[in-house]
Amino acid sequence: MDFEDEERNERADRPYGAGEPVHGAGGAAAGTEPDSGNEVEVAAVSELGRRVAAEVEHVVLGSGPEVEACLIAVLAGGHVLVEGAPGVAKTLLVRTLAETLGGTYGRIQFTPDLMPADVTGTSIFHPGEGVFHFSPGPIFAQFLLCDEINRSPAKTQAALLEAMQEGAVTIDGARHALPSPFVVFATQNPVEHEGTYPLPEAQLDRFLFKVLVDYPEQELEERILAVSHTRAPSATPAELGVKAVASPAELAACARIAERVTVREDLPGYVVRLLRETRANPSLVLGASPRAGVMLLRAAKVKAALAGRDFVTPDDIKGVTVPCLRHRVALDPAEEIEGVVADQVLQRILDGVEVPR
Repeated sequence: MDFEDEERNERADRPYGAGEPVHGAGGAAAGTEPDSGNEVEVAAVSELGRRVAAEVEHVVLGSGPEVEACLIAVLAGGHVLVEGAPGVAKTLLVRTLAETLGGTYGRIQFTPDLMPADVTGTSIFHPGEGVFHFSPGPIFAQFLLCDEINRSPAKTQAALLEAMQEGAVTIDGARHALPSPFVVFATQNPVEHEGTYPLPEAQLDRFLFKVLVDYPEQELEERILAVSHTRAPSATPAELGVKAVASPAELAACARIAERVTVREDLPGYVVRLLRETRANPSLVLGASPRAGVMLLRAAKVKAALAGRDFVTPDDIKGVTVPCLRHRVALDPAEEIEGVVADQVLQRILDGVEVPR
């Protein structure tokens, strides 16, 4: 199945998240499992998830939850911020995932002196022709790794805003479309590490998920050492035997299947109650926006499809709430002093809001 310009333009023109099936009058009653006739198609999405996870596991051991989160973002049309201490395989995870998905791959090492034109590209004058020609930057890739994004100041980080929101960049008044799909995987070290710049709120909101990569458990770390010491330090995923098990066309087809996953009529109200609790919670000075709810529901639909279901359950919503909202809420400074983190507050909210039956 190829990308079709007509369909892509149609999707670009409609509001984000519009056209998603939500049963109302005449649909499935609340509390029942709707039958959308999409089971066979959804099985293909689930099979894609299994193939990708198995292929990445060959190189990045114990990466199942992170791979699932990244694949949800790809199929939901979002981007991923990957945070963790140095040396926990953030970059290797993204490189390996990009290799398995079969699209073009680009990488930008963010540094304090990186300029916006180093990201997007620039117009270069050709004396022989007497005209300027656009020279694309590394952002023109389907899967873009922005390594250590928080080591560049806000001016350079802002070069990604239009690209992440609209799938295009504007240079010298000319708009240049980015390839489809276009997914940013940005890695960063925790903000308390020296030499980093916090990402602006406007940029954080462009990321569907913030995925935290922690140190592995002892048994897993022993397995990692037993395997990795035999590998060349500079070996690429392809050199380690990773191959493409998907293609951009297949990803596009699976994304369309996930869009058709059914949302029960009482679940949007459940999402809204979660959002409103983040705005009313005294531990938070900034709650989640309506756009966060739209993206959360899209992510829940993909999660359901990856599980082989053509309908969303409350557990799908709960499973994506923390990674979808942890970077969109702001803790009260008094809570930070006490060592509270956003994940704890969000989990308390999940535990306190009544789940639809």
